Amino acid sequence: MWVKLCCLLLYFLALFVLARVFEAVAWYESGFLATQLVDPVALSFRKLRTILECRGLGYSGLPEKKDVRELVEKSGDLMEGELYSALKEEEASESVSSTNFSGEMHFYELVEDTKDGIWLVQVIANDRSPLVRKVHWEKMVKKVSRFGIGTGTFNCSSDPRYCKRRGWLKSTLIMSVPQTSTSKGKVMLKEYSGRKIEVEHIFKWITAHAASRIKTIYNSEHLKEEWNKSDQYRVKIYLFANLDQPPAFFSALSVKFTGRVEFIFVNVENWDNKSYMAEIGIYKTPSYILRTPEGIYRYGNNTGEFISLRAMDSFLRSLQPEVNDLFVLSLVLVNLMAWMDLFITQGATIKRFVVLISTLGTYNSLLIISWLPVLGFLQLPYLDSFYEYSLKLFRYSNTTTLASWVRADWMFYSSHPALFLSTYLGHGLLIDYFEKKRRRNNNADEVNANNLEWLSSLWDWYTSYLFHPIASFQHFPFDSDWDDDPDLFLERLAFPDLWLHPLIPTDYIKNLPMWRFKCLGVHSDEEMLETFPDSESDSDSENKEVFSSDKEVSEDDELSAFHGCSEGERRCSIETCSCAKKCCHYEPCERKARPYGSCSSAGDVEPDWSAWPSEMLHCTECVVCLENFASGCLLMGLPCGHVFHQNCIVMWLAGGRHCCPVCRWASYKKKQPYTHPQPLSSDPPS
Repeated sequence: MWVKLCCLLLYFLALFVLARVFEAVAWYESGFLATQLVDPVALSFRKLRTILECRGLGYSGLPEKKDVRELVEKSGDLMEGELYSALKEEEASESVSSTNFSGEMHFYELVEDTKDGIWLVQVIANDRSPLVRKVHWEKMVKKVSRFGIGTGTFNCSSDPRYCKRRGWLKSTLIMSVPQTSTSKGKVMLKEYSGRKIEVEHIFKWITAHAASRIKTIYNSEHLKEEWNKSDQYRVKIYLFANLDQPPAFFSALSVKFTGRVEFIFVNVENWDNKSYMAEIGIYKTPSYILRTPEGIYRYGNNTGEFISLRAMDSFLRSLQPEVNDLFVLSLVLVNLMAWMDLFITQGATIKRFVVLISTLGTYNSLLIISWLPVLGFLQLPYLDSFYEYSLKLFRYSNTTTLASWVRADWMFYSSHPALFLSTYLGHGLLIDYFEKKRRRNNNADEVNANNLEWLSSLWDWYTSYLFHPIASFQHFPFDSDWDDDPDLFLERLAFPDLWLHPLIPTDYIKNLPMWRFKCLGVHSDEEMLETFPDSESDSDSENKEVFSSDKEVSEDDELSAFHGCSEGERRCSIETCSCAKKCCHYEPCERKARPYGSCSSAGDVEPDWSAWPSEMLHCTECVVCLENFASGCLLMGLPCGHVFHQNCIVMWLAGGRHCCPVCRWASYKKKQPYTHPQPLSSDPPS
């Protein structure tokens, strides 16, 4: 995860550097930057008209270029970046479509239940022609879509009862606007009552209703009162301009940020005394002033702060975000980070996509699960101060020059999705190249594996873990109270010996208990060599004879010999060295052996059972190799309690025989721990 996060941060850094390179290239070729002001006099009538349409100002009564230019200057300074964006939006608006409502529920869901947007709906009555013709309606859709206004057509033939209940007996235009200034308030529907069915007249009707929601100030006394007033709004944005009404983008933003930001329009057209404006730092008009508890911020002085809906929307979202904005941002970042797995994973192509799908599902699930307690945490009434401090941090950080660069880059790359995707793909291919080069030295088979080989290994892994438990999750010793494992009987019914058994992973072997065999009173190897300097060769032949004789003795003979011996005889002598007790607690007293490295020089010998795990059965011989345990040798126990040499049982299990050599209990399944009886005291023989 951290590798993918670092790769994503490197990608963002590369995007930032690439944007600066583009700015340098544009400056070198054309001689201007995106923040450079444009003189409206040098622009053509078409470009001036495009700027006014993007800002939402009507120009139908201004036939001359001079009047149009003055209107552009009154609405705000024009930058090269805004002109480029306006021309780009005009080309993109050609593909705007309108919604066709299927009935009452569809209309209610999109129009009446949308609390922070404006909708324009054309209602077509039964057996009537539409109020706005198709050509004019397409122009209207194109014009209002610039400001985030939704458009749609409701044909009463699809739901005549709803039209009759609403009183829509003739074709008309319906506009939905939030009724109150609170977030998620009620929505009111307004019907167009004008006589002229033209695009400009309908647009003026829309902007007039949207502008009525904005507080308007007409004199300095009212401005002074409003400027010094403290109310529920922590963030206010003022527009000081010599206009009849605010631009449409300003009115549309007031609807979108209902309850978060208060929009105030100061009409300075007929002001004689502007002294108070100078007192609060307003020296020119038009000006867009952001008032926060931290101070005053002049919008338009930094990179990317254009007089347009998209630029101001991203600016206000960064200052006063909603929880939904943060969730969408985290969702985009998490998915971008997850897609890095497609390039980091090496091997077959199918393996890459399988890992990618798994990563996408995991990351998105974890994101949603982690957001649930956050949403509940934010609903607590005692966290208002925490919420305010968080917003204060957002306002401090997003009014910096670096934040303005980031917003400008976001608008640039979002308007050029092909460039964004191509750079992401190029960055991923570079990661894939370096990762492949790094792993080729470590594991060439993984890098060069084809699709068929990987699918075969995936199927083996799937079948192994489907029919058997994951042994690595089981820990030893077991503390289960089960009398028996009910899965064992069902598994043997499902998989008889005549069937092919699935592969079982051997990772459970590393969790089996291991310890060293010790005898009480055993001396070191050096002392043994000094005591028996001449008996090395003899001991080897003697051990071989004893081990061969062990194989010929049956269990019944051992049991009878055990009961026939006295208590003193059952103790080990010097030669037995391995405590001479066979598996399951005993060894016939007649069988005396001296395995390598386990003999003591004096006294009786007893195994040190305190070093054994409590659930293991006490024995001194490995039934795999049929040799006695030597002092200091490494032992390993199975869940059933039987003990073997570590090397012997690992070879046994790794060969595919996943069961105990003695009782055939599955080596990866739990079993009730064995309880040892109280050991008898052993006194030295008289």
